[in-house]
Amino acid sequence: MLKYVLKRVLLMFPMMFLISILVFITIQLPPGDYVSAMIEQMRDQQGTNWSPQFEEGMRQRYGLNESVVVQYGKWISNIVLHGDFGYSFQNSEPSQRIIWDRLGMTLLVTLSSFIFTWVVALPIGIYSAVRQYSLGDYIFSIIGFIGMATPGFLIALIMMYIAFTQWGNSLSGLFSPEYESAPWNVDKFIDFLKHLWIPMIIIGTGGTAGLIRIMRANLLDELNRPYVETARAKGMPEWKLLLKYPVRHALNPFVSTIGWTLPALVAGEAIVSIVLNLPTTGPILLQSLQVQDMYVAAGFLLLLSLLTLTGTLLSDILLAWLDPRIRFE
Repeated sequence: MLKYVLKRVLLMFPMMFLISILVFITIQLPPGDYVSAMIEQMRDQQGTNWSPQFEEGMRQRYGLNESVVVQYGKWISNIVLHGDFGYSFQNSEPSQRIIWDRLGMTLLVTLSSFIFTWVVALPIGIYSAVRQYSLGDYIFSIIGFIGMATPGFLIALIMMYIAFTQWGNSLSGLFSPEYESAPWNVDKFIDFLKHLWIPMIIIGTGGTAGLIRIMRANLLDELNRPYVETARAKGMPEWKLLLKYPVRHALNPFVSTIGWTLPALVAGEAIVSIVLNLPTTGPILLQSLQVQDMYVAAGFLLLLSLLTLTGTLLSDILLAWLDPRIRFE
């Protein structure tokens, strides 16, 4: 087990290297660069025509005259050796400051949505399988299909409309106005928890609906296996039989979804964050891509890719712990 985990961790390094190359190439694909976008924006807003000497000086200042290979080498070496993700041209401050400020909130929202997804999907999926074709099974199936078909941002818009028209409250943000700029304390944390449940439910709804269907299908398949009938014939209590064998085996495909659930929640968080005006990675990543703030965009994409690999690693480790039949050699 330990050997397998170490092997999987070591494999993440060449994967991250290849991903970093792809990320840097991707942000270089749009025509022009940040200086071109900035000069064009100033020209539209102020009607000023900047001289070629000014434009060239800006490119030299930010190292944009170097080749892509040199720019990548400087960028990745600064990240690995110094934790420096580059300079944010748009915000005139180090990129890592923006990335870490937003990434912390994103992880809190995403992990809470992930926990909500599992806490809700697991018992409902078990109930729907054990009570197949019952009224509750039909109700949960209908709710599940609606949840899978409805985008998160649409649910956010509906909830915001209902809250504003019925109670006159705004659901945007993760803090009340008086706590947005305040330092962290007990009152601010309580206020954060009061606002957290809204994006947690909205972002987790789609994943919850899908995992309910996965758990139900997996458990139904296990309940029809001969070993279940054998254990039942020996007089084992139904609840003990259910939890000891079928549920544990049915969790294998359920756990394997962690690899795509985490990045899917982050992707859903990006759109919902824009709608709800959350201080997470979504809005700032979109802005950095629009204005070609390359180092901020690359840093976010690199860390989100690392999250995907981490989710896959966690799912593999949990599968090894759940099912001793899995062989790694």
